[in-house]
Amino acid sequence: MHLLDWAVVVAYLVWIVWDGLRRSKATHEVEGYFLANRSLPWWAVGLSVMATQLSAITLVGTTGRGYAEGLSVVQLYLGLPIAMVILSVTLVPFFYRAKVFTAYEYLERRFDSRTRTLASLLFLFSRALSCGVIIAAPAVILSIVLGWNLTLTILGIGVPTVLYTMVGGVQAVTWTDVKQMAVIIAGVGAAVAVLLFQLPDHVSVGEALHIAGTTGRMQALDFTWDPNKTYTFWSGLIGGLFLMLSYFGCDQSQVQRYLTAKSVDEGRQSLMMSAYFKIPLQFLIPMIGVLMFVFYLFHQPPVLFNRQHDAQVRASARAGEYRVMEQEFTAAFEARRDAATALAAARRSGGAAPPTAAETAFRDADGRVAAIRGRATALVREVTGDRAFGDVNYVFPTFVTERMPVGLVGLIIAAIFAAAMSSIAAELNSLSTATVIDFYRRLWRTGASDAHYLAVSKLVTGFWGLVACIVAIYATNLGPLIDVVNRFGSFFYGSLLGVFVLAAGAKRATSRGAFWGLLAGMAVVALVARYSSMAFLWHNVVGTVAVVSVGMLISLLDRSSSPKGT
Repeated sequence: MHLLDWAVVVAYLVWIVWDGLRRSKATHEVEGYFLANRSLPWWAVGLSVMATQLSAITLVGTTGRGYAEGLSVVQLYLGLPIAMVILSVTLVPFFYRAKVFTAYEYLERRFDSRTRTLASLLFLFSRALSCGVIIAAPAVILSIVLGWNLTLTILGIGVPTVLYTMVGGVQAVTWTDVKQMAVIIAGVGAAVAVLLFQLPDHVSVGEALHIAGTTGRMQALDFTWDPNKTYTFWSGLIGGLFLMLSYFGCDQSQVQRYLTAKSVDEGRQSLMMSAYFKIPLQFLIPMIGVLMFVFYLFHQPPVLFNRQHDAQVRASARAGEYRVMEQEFTAAFEARRDAATALAAARRSGGAAPPTAAETAFRDADGRVAAIRGRATALVREVTGDRAFGDVNYVFPTFVTERMPVGLVGLIIAAIFAAAMSSIAAELNSLSTATVIDFYRRLWRTGASDAHYLAVSKLVTGFWGLVACIVAIYATNLGPLIDVVNRFGSFFYGSLLGVFVLAAGAKRATSRGAFWGLLAGMAVVALVARYSSMAFLWHNVVGTVAVVSVGMLISLLDRSSSPKGT
């Protein structure tokens, strides 16, 4: 990177840490540290909610998926607006008026301490691991693309985030999230502008999108009813609804965001902000991938975007085979470029060459390029033994570092850091809250002072930050990033949602039914994930239904037990 780009990245990191540290003035008591004394405006909470979900995995993984497959990933968010309306009417006012610190406190009031403990343990386990993945994903990619040391890259992302989260609590998390969202949006906008500006003079935006559409990349909705297909209209609407209900309604990293709002109405507005603005933003991010696909139709891409694996293959005994493959790739790229130019001309003129014939020629040429890349990927797997290798995660960082103007490279790298840090900070803060409130204050030190709990909270934040960095160092074998994080979350989310459905919507549910129902839900999801090819979004539905079904069955049989009062 150019010196100016380094200056932008360093300036961003210094700015974020300084701003986070200065927010510590309002964190001298437990409620201030964990909930900002319930004083934050709705728009700041809303931006924090969006920033928490929009991790670097979204920014890097979704653009890569858009490059490879198009806009289909947008279907993941179809259930989001419905979920936000449901939560705004139900759980937001309920949690806010209950004056809880964590979502799991209510489970003890409704059922018993072991149900609360189990739910909170599941949260701690899932979030600690996912936090490590959220650090690892951009760190692995940036270390390869930029030639940085992996461990130092992980620490470069993790240490500043841990520092301001430890000192500033939720105030620091929220207000740095606001600034990080501004950086992310600026970075996304800059990438779109550069991609549009670098279209060939003879290809308009409409023609470029038509070319991408010829390969199916502009198809955002797939109405196929196939439970084994990851992204369809139905999996996004139904499975995505259950995923979003659980994530925003039962996951402490999100619940804690809207518990900091000034009032119930402002908490609702913060969630509705995501309902209105999240989908357009999520549409724009894979669109960057589609535009990169068009860009690389006219500017030759590398056979492999992952430089590290490229170097390993070149240094192997099969280097000669790889060089021949590169020559084939260059010839196939040139044929595809000519076919894309002809397709744009056919669409523009509507004359001699029928667009359908030009489309067929382009698809054939694109298929040949894809086939060579597929052979290169298989070669990497054979040479390195990395069976999980996938190249799509490296497309966007490679484009940024090789094709973006000086200065904007630093902005995009800062945006990737911002996306990672915003999610990490929220998760560390929520991990600390659940640990201290659900376990330490309840089981070990029940009557200590706020100063004591604050000191413990900061130490616990540092501990979870260390755990996340250690997990990140070992979490290097990742597939498509957006799938990894959502597949992992879907293993837990449905079951957690199920126990809250029992708590809030089933008056006859008993504590024994809730506890064993939660365990049964996790077991059923594990079996489905292990022995079927069902897409992960449906795991959220399976987990919820299993918990509610088993929980209600046990409750009906358990006549000697009755639900506790709320």
